[in-house]
Order: sequence, then structure tokens, then C-alpha cells
Amino acid sequence: MAVTGADIVELDRIAVREAVRVVDLAGDEDWERDTPCAGWTLRRLVAHMAAQHHGFAAAARGAGQEAERWREPADMGDPAGVHRAAAADVLGAFGEPGVEQREFALPELGGSFPGRIAVGFHFVDYVVHAWDVAATLGAAVELPDEVLGAALAVARRVPTDPARRGPGFAFAPMVRVPEEAGPLEETLRLLGRTTEVWTKRD
Repeated sequence: MAVTGADIVELDRIAVREAVRVVDLAGDEDWERDTPCAGWTLRRLVAHMAAQHHGFAAAARGAGQEAERWREPADMGDPAGVHRAAAADVLGAFGEPGVEQREFALPELGGSFPGRIAVGFHFVDYVVHAWDVAATLGAAVELPDEVLGAALAVARRVPTDPARRGPGFAFAPMVRVPEEAGPLEETLRLLGRTTEVWTKRD
């Protein structure tokens, strides 16, 4: 799922920083809001995001097979602060020399992957999670066309087999993509988001 010719580490950095920006928009009254991730409040979604950041950082450093590296933080009293620290961890790990040539152990995805492909997984996940948070808060994501196009290229390569989508898997079942969909909407729908439920709310 590598993005041909693209600097995937830089694309990921842009997506992660946007996710940090939108998480930082949340106020004290927002953390128990429902999100596009069914059954998850914003607090739980951000805990998941922090866990994934730490897990991918560990994988980049050769410790992705250790289950505790992927656990959600026990203390979510300051969700934005927890997420900010986790984002710094993964950006630091991905910024290390040679990261794209390393092998990443990603237990949730069933094995090990070349670094460039693994960073691509993380990248598309944070384009989608940035949208999840923004949609929860009634805000908008601000990502350049280059990032949205690259995310769509990755999303189109995610297997669509229903037996590998849904609860217990990394991605939800895909949703029908209308012909007029732009790159962000197509990415979201390919990865299981029903966008109109969130974009048409009062």
C-alpha cells in the first residue's frame, strides 16, 4: 500500500499534525460526544489514537510485537495532552533515519510489513481519524490536495473482502461511493464511514 513516488513520512507528519489540531479543539464538554466510530465516545477514540501512535512508534523501533505497546492509556484525564504526547512519539520514531527500510511488526494487521507500507497504513488511518474528530466537533479537516490524493491511493488498495472487514479488524466494511465523491469522501467511504450522517447534522 505504498504511495508511489511520495514522501510517505512527510505525508504522515501532515496528517498527524492535523489530527493534533482538531483534537486540541475539543473542550471539556466534548469528550463524551458520540463519534463516527460506532460505540466510541470522543475520549475513547482519542485513547485509541494515542495507543496506535505509541504502537506504531514501537514498531518503528523494533518492538511492535509487544502487546503492551498497543494498549490504550490508563489515564485519560487530559485526552488532548495524552494524544499530543503520543503524536510526538510516533513523529519522532518515523523521523529516524532509514525508517522506511525497517520491518514493522503490526499484530493487529496480522504480521510484519516493510516500513514504507506500515507508515502508509498509519498515514491513511490519521487522515480518517482527523476527520472523525472534526466531524464529532462540527469542524472541518484542513489537508492539502496532495495529502488527500495520497490517502485515497492507499485506501483503494485496502482489501474489500467482507470477511476481513468489521469488528475485530482494522477497517469497517466499505460504504457505497457516489460518483461525485471527492478524494476525502471516497477515502472515508472506502474505509467504512457513512459521511452524510455527520455532514448533514444541525
